[in-house]
Amino acid sequence: MLVPIAPVGASDLRNMLIHPDRLFPAESSTRAIARRLYESVRALPIVSPHGHTQAAWFAANEPFPDAAQLFVTPDHYVTRMLYSQGVPLEVLGIGQAKVRDPRKIWHIFAKHYYLFRGTPTRLWLDFAFQELFELDKLLSGETADLYFDTIGEKLGASEFRPRALYERFNLEVLATTDSPLDSLSDHQAIRNSNWKAQILPTFRPDPVVDPDFEGFRENVRKLGELTGEDTASWAGYLKALRKTRSRFRAMGCAATDHGHPTARTANLPAVECTEMFQGVVKGNADAEHRELFRAQMLTEMARMSVEDGLVMQIHPGSARNHNRQLYERYGRDVGADIPTPTNYVDGLRALLEQFGNERDLRIILFTLDESTYSRELAPLAGHYPCLLLGPPWWFHDSPEGMKRFRERVTETAGFYNTAGFNDDTRAFLSIPGRHDVARRMDCAFLAKLVAEHRLGEDEALEVARDLTYTLVKKAYRL
Repeated sequence: MLVPIAPVGASDLRNMLIHPDRLFPAESSTRAIARRLYESVRALPIVSPHGHTQAAWFAANEPFPDAAQLFVTPDHYVTRMLYSQGVPLEVLGIGQAKVRDPRKIWHIFAKHYYLFRGTPTRLWLDFAFQELFELDKLLSGETADLYFDTIGEKLGASEFRPRALYERFNLEVLATTDSPLDSLSDHQAIRNSNWKAQILPTFRPDPVVDPDFEGFRENVRKLGELTGEDTASWAGYLKALRKTRSRFRAMGCAATDHGHPTARTANLPAVECTEMFQGVVKGNADAEHRELFRAQMLTEMARMSVEDGLVMQIHPGSARNHNRQLYERYGRDVGADIPTPTNYVDGLRALLEQFGNERDLRIILFTLDESTYSRELAPLAGHYPCLLLGPPWWFHDSPEGMKRFRERVTETAGFYNTAGFNDDTRAFLSIPGRHDVARRMDCAFLAKLVAEHRLGEDEALEVARDLTYTLVKKAYRL
């Protein structure tokens, strides 16, 4: 983790954007315990096994262009908040092949920075502004140029190139998320450069397993071309997916990632799968059959994970591209995804009946439906050997979200049926700040257990390290 720029004394606090005791308990004796626990994990390496940074950054190792294209345009946490308050996406550079006026975008962002008060986004941003760029004045319309120029000047230095930042952040592993149609040429370029970093692809098959994904039928055809298999047939389609997984594994891939709308699974006879597949590839399947196909494909992916050892990540429950007008104008992933209720107990039953007792299978479950934590997810992970719970994700990747997660799952699933923390970010410079928030919140939770004499401090120190470092490496077999 990044180390604070200078030792902090009481007189220095007024010149800091972030307080050294942020997120720790207000009660002094419990806060002291949290401080000790945090100090034991603060500088541990970052393992980031699930995210959306770009391998191309590290392959080319070119400077990031400017503050706006680093902090604003690519980050849907930022753009969705601004859009909610009436800022058009086009003035933020969304939909532009080339950002024309980054300073103007930055001024709009700075003028509206007050909107992020109380949000985790503010914590991540202030962390980066202070720890990376040594800024100590709050971002606003008045300080916009100071920020833009200071950040721009530093981005030109060699120590702010992507590879240097990877090392400065103390990253041990960084996973990207990649389409099965991706050549992985940027990952190969990183390998060819002999740079000793673990930047791993993640197999995200949604473009070729979700009939509602734009271009699905053409994507399936391309999959056949890439693999030399007949993807017009069910058997050839499955062979093509196996070949692609093998190609990803050869590049260091440790996990698959499945963003289905629901957690529904199915285990149909081969003849029914063949008939259903013909319907979806010909475009004749109705909504129910398209959902049934996705359900079957989760089970097929689990079957393949039993064979090849890739860790399976399932994160359902998002109504993606909810704002149809924005989707038609700008495409996917512009901040218009909304959480929906998710049924895991019934949804996963078919998969678990087939593979739930496989100790060599590892499935990490994420949720946007917090009501399932204590009712469904903790009991499932607390029983099935193949299941682990992923950390609070997306809308719940926040201090209060992390607190609710620990409170609702620990009594049933314990700590050791969870998978540590991952940041799930497109914003590379937010990674240290996100992990710092998670470490602080876990230490705050453990400090409370120690203060209430429910856990010894020596045990809490061990658990803190496990939650920060050990469990994520074990979960993803890194």
